[in-house]
Amino acid sequence: MPLPSAQVPVTSIPRPVTMPVSTGAAPIATPQLTAIEQSKRLAAYTAVDKHILPQHKIIGIGSGSTVPYVVERIVAQGPELNKDRVFIPTGFQSKELIIMSNLNLGDVDQFPAIDVTIDGADEVDLNLNCIKGGGACHLREKVLAELANTFIVVADYRKNAEYLGTNFTPGVPIEVVPFAYAKVLQNLRHVLGSPTATLRMAKAKAGPVVSDNGNFVIDAPFPREIMMNPFPLLAKIKMLTGVVEVGLFCNMTQAAYFGNEDGSVTVKKKLESKVVEELILPS
Repeated sequence: MPLPSAQVPVTSIPRPVTMPVSTGAAPIATPQLTAIEQSKRLAAYTAVDKHILPQHKIIGIGSGSTVPYVVERIVAQGPELNKDRVFIPTGFQSKELIIMSNLNLGDVDQFPAIDVTIDGADEVDLNLNCIKGGGACHLREKVLAELANTFIVVADYRKNAEYLGTNFTPGVPIEVVPFAYAKVLQNLRHVLGSPTATLRMAKAKAGPVVSDNGNFVIDAPFPREIMMNPFPLLAKIKMLTGVVEVGLFCNMTQAAYFGNEDGSVTVKKKLESKVVEELILPS
């Protein structure tokens, strides 16, 4: 005798929107934003206004908590400018932002030359070296940064530091193939000088964080004297078998925008062989 079938109602689940998108040229008044979020938005808006220009058609969109404001400001430039543009994401978050904002989604396979990539950072030092990878997207972020004619970083004032590792203390994010993570941990702890290097564990699932590429992530803190000159460290870690990519972005950033608590924006940018700083006061 056949078992009776249960009729289970099926309910469609609406797709979550990461960030409401502006449709006007001026910032939407959002008094509920915290001071930190306001500073992130300020940095993102200023960077987009300065660097996402009408002639730019292929644009890389990074990852992190500041990037929704980047996309919001790009949308505010209007459909006429954006209809002929293609936007390349660095990960799932930025892909969803592009789709939800009705912007044209592309891929690096189709567009291996990018006009501008704009991204967040976990920390930026006085020479515009960055730590990235707090969101485990640093492999794809670095690919889009290297492909771009111009690589711009946006962040709030907490990310503006003299040396890497000052405020961002978890360490250098290192993406590794799962098979080799134990070996890389041993190398980091006993050879390269990071005795507290750890495998990053997930917070909403059992087990380790898994990147968009199916890899694990190690966080490796290093002493200040090493982080003062991060490029040699980058080279040493990159040479370890099993390492896919390192979250140190050295000699790549053209300019960094930091939103400050008072409504001003600190800009650090490369001018010939040196980094200069300017302050944009609130209007």
